[in-house]
Amino acid sequence: MKNLIYVAIAAVVAFFIYGYISKQNIAQQDPVAPATNQVASQQVAQTKTDVVPATPTNNAFKDLISKSAEGADVFILEPGDGATVSSPVTVKFGITNMTVAKAGENIEFSGHHHLLINVSELPDMSAPLPATDQIIHFGGAQTETTIELEPGQHTLQLLLGNYLHIPHDTPVVSKKITVTVQ
Repeated sequence: MKNLIYVAIAAVVAFFIYGYISKQNIAQQDPVAPATNQVASQQVAQTKTDVVPATPTNNAFKDLISKSAEGADVFILEPGDGATVSSPVTVKFGITNMTVAKAGENIEFSGHHHLLINVSELPDMSAPLPATDQIIHFGGAQTETTIELEPGQHTLQLLLGNYLHIPHDTPVVSKKITVTVQ
């Protein structure tokens, strides 16, 4: 219960910071720049050599983006890519060169996991990750979960977020895996 309270507090703080900073930046927006976010230009490729730094779509969170450690990596330990599983599915998370910390704990080179389920396009890498049915937050520093998935093919991917759920300057994102649920 205590962990849930910490996660809720961190989410509320991030929400208020976002609202305040967004209002502050409205007057500072470049009138020549396109009004739409170019999320596709920020997408992280499937190979680690193609990971690109997060490019803020606005400057609202630029000072809140944490640095990732050199060689930082997250990965799905279980199930394996291409596995056939039954629901509920246990997903185990792995991490190297970073520390898993609870949401709200601002510790250098740390973050907490977010599990992306059937996400075809990565979310905005310069803002707090939304909590949806497809982006599951693990702000209590969990390193595994059990999820219910309908029969069929599903994709799973990890994305590390900082203490405010914002991806790091160089996003720490896993390879996307595919599992088939019978």
